[in-house]
Amino acid sequence: MDNSRTALRSRTAQARTLNINLKLRRMVMAAGLSALAVAGAIAITALTPGRASAAALDQFKQFVSSTQSAKGSFTQRMVRNENGTSKVVNTSSGSFVFSRPGKFIWTYQKPYEQVIQADGEKLFIYDKDLNQVTTKKLGNALGSSPAAILFGSNDLEKNFTLKEAGNKDGLEWLQATPKSRDTTFDNIGIGLRNGTPVAMELHDSFGQVSVLTFDSFEKNPSLKGNSFNFVVPKGADVFDN
Repeated sequence: MDNSRTALRSRTAQARTLNINLKLRRMVMAAGLSALAVAGAIAITALTPGRASAAALDQFKQFVSSTQSAKGSFTQRMVRNENGTSKVVNTSSGSFVFSRPGKFIWTYQKPYEQVIQADGEKLFIYDKDLNQVTTKKLGNALGSSPAAILFGSNDLEKNFTLKEAGNKDGLEWLQATPKSRDTTFDNIGIGLRNGTPVAMELHDSFGQVSVLTFDSFEKNPSLKGNSFNFVVPKGADVFDN
């Protein structure tokens, strides 16, 4: 009986871990968090190139160069196009804090609690329901992921081709296309207002769009030196990948 329960828990944990990893890559945001802001009501629509404008690229470069760290909250929606109509199929929300490059805590609070955390060298994925921690070396894991835009270095053009994408929903949009083919994302849209990213749209190769909006943004907050040190919860199982 104990062996059966252990096997079942292991299979459940593996499935949940795969789901968390997928969320991380979609985030935004591997990419992780270098672009955040107060979000208004953002329409759930796919990124469509519009009029040419230098505003988005200039705003984004200014934000990246002036923002070393940030914290706030987010809402993430998975959108599918069904018969020509955009439909929200999954919604989650939580909070974030980051210090570039490579240090962040991305916390899902709803619909269930999960933490994705990096200390600059290792990545930790904690599932509260399973009381399980999965770890891996951070290395180049951010690469051309959405998290690299948020939590990575300032040298975004090393991994992405950036171009203006016009105005939509009152925001100036920038399109980032991964240069690497080793990614599930076709392109990433970044919506900016008043010099700060307000929304992101992650277009994957399966025709789905993950829409991220940011709220309660605080730029360059005071953070303790050990803010990103991960502490394994009491009794948690730890798996190294």
